[in-house]
Order: sequence, then C-alpha cells, then structure tokens
Amino acid sequence: MSATTVLVTTRSFSSGTFAATAALQEAGLEVITGPSDHDLAQLRPLLAEAVAWIAGTGPVTAEHLDAAPKLRLVARYGVGVEAVDLEAAAQRDVAVTNTPGANSSAVADHALALILAALRRITSGDRGVRAGDWRVQRSHELGNLSVGLVGLGRIGRGVVQRLSGFGCEVLGHDPGLDEDELRSIGVQSVTLTELAARSDVVSLHAPGEQTLIDTDWLAGAKRGLVLVNTARAQLVDEAAVARALAEERLSAYATDTLSTEPGIGEAEASPLLAEGLRDLTVFTPHIGAQTVEAVNEMSRGAVAAVLALVSGGALPNLVSPESREA
Repeated sequence: MSATTVLVTTRSFSSGTFAATAALQEAGLEVITGPSDHDLAQLRPLLAEAVAWIAGTGPVTAEHLDAAPKLRLVARYGVGVEAVDLEAAAQRDVAVTNTPGANSSAVADHALALILAALRRITSGDRGVRAGDWRVQRSHELGNLSVGLVGLGRIGRGVVQRLSGFGCEVLGHDPGLDEDELRSIGVQSVTLTELAARSDVVSLHAPGEQTLIDTDWLAGAKRGLVLVNTARAQLVDEAAVARALAEERLSAYATDTLSTEPGIGEAEASPLLAEGLRDLTVFTPHIGAQTVEAVNEMSRGAVAAVLALVSGGALPNLVSPESREA
C-alpha cells in the first residue's frame, strides 16, 4: 500500500512518553487530527482522505464510513467497541481493531479511587474544609463491607486484586463466567438481584449498552449502597439513580462517565448534576484510562495496527461483529 493519511480523533494519542505520531510519520504516513466527539460535519473532509482511522470513544457509524471511501482500518484506541458499527464496517471491508488490556490497570486503579472517595466522602470533605466547615461525615471501613462487581473481565479482575488487600467480601456477577471460575479468583458468584441486596458497594465493569441499574434494581438494593461506574454511562438509568440518592436509598454515586459526556450525545443536563446531590456524587471527566502507562500502550497498539495495514501484515486484535469485547 502506498503512503497514506491516518486520521486521529482521540485526544490523548501520543501524549505519553511513546512518540506515536512520530512513529507513523517515520513510516511515511501523513497524520491528521479531528474532533474527539466525531462530529460528522467536521470529520467529513478528513474522512475523505483517510485510509486508517485511530478512533476514540466517539461514534463510528455507517454515515461516517460512507464519508470515507479510502478507509481500510478503524483502530479503536481502547478496548470497548460498542460505539463502532461493526456490521457496517464489515460490509464496507473496513477492518476494526482494538487495544485489549492496555488500560485495564489504569481503570482498575481509578475504580478503587472512586470507591474510597465516595465511601469516605473525600470530595465533600474537601469542599467543606475550604468553606470553613469542619463537620465530621462518619463512614465505614472498606474491609468490613461487601463489594459487588458487575463484570469480571480484565478490569473487574484487577479490582478484585486490589480489594484483596482490604479483606472485604467480594461478590460478582458475570453471565459469561461460571461459578468455579469466579471462585478461583476469590469472588462469590451471585445473581444481579442478589448482588444488589447484599452489597454495600457496587462497582460496574460490564460491557455493552444495556441498562443494568434501573428503578427495579435500585428498589432491591441494600439501603445506603455506594454505586461506582467506570464503565459506560448507558449501564445506569441516571434519573433513577438521582431519585435513589435524593431519597437516601443510595448513599453515594461516583462515576467517570455521564450521559452528557461529549460523544454520548444527551442534550439535557444529567439529573445527577443537580445542586441538591452535590455532596452525594463524585464525578471525574472520563480519566480512568488517562495514565502515562495506559496512553503509551493504547498508542502502541493503535500504531501497530496501522503499520500492519500499510505493510500488508496480519492485523493485531481484530474485532468482528461476533466478537465484541469489554
């Protein structure tokens, strides 16, 4: 394949210590950048020339692919491919790859950080001290609690490893894994309903876009539950969670993703951002994967896929419509 144009639409590409852009340019490739929300109007002239697209979390739709007649590769910068229309890509002979495992440790670290921040009221305590309010907000020790994990892939298992040092009971729900496999990593397998009823803390690591945390699930949840989401905004009915917080059925919600996040597309502000819920919520701006190490590995994985494409080699970590991975 002759020299090509590579479109990059992820903000952190080549921002670590690995010079990813330079690696592509040294191979004779032109690197151009586009908006991370994948706005089609802005991307259309860029897609017209791109043979490879290093894509972030924004949507990759059939309309995007139709605007890219030369495109042969979507190299997903990260693991989840729910935002990519895999069927449309296959129909247009566009390969899709991802970078499994590149950010697992980073997100597992961040999940634990959010669990502790929510449990120990770190952010509200910080705001109080800055305002001269030193009132104590008493909480619980993690080692005395039951922690439920929804999804036991690479990230979920990383959280299990980190929790082992605290000595807490760990419950898990993952339809793709059997009871013996979960037991082997120190997790008690339970149904999603049982997990809600027994857990003091629940952390979400599930793939897909199906809403798991809804009004019915919350109705059966243990009172005072702390809920943490470092996976996907679509897993949570935000209005239902906001009601549960306001009614003091949930004690806290900590998340790295919201429905109003750029690239997800909700027009109205999330009900979770209501001022009355300020001290019951912890938000971070989708930074779970934003460590130097994770950025390096995601950049290396995406570069490897592009270089394999232009050299005619085997593409690493191919994703097909039948092999979606969390």
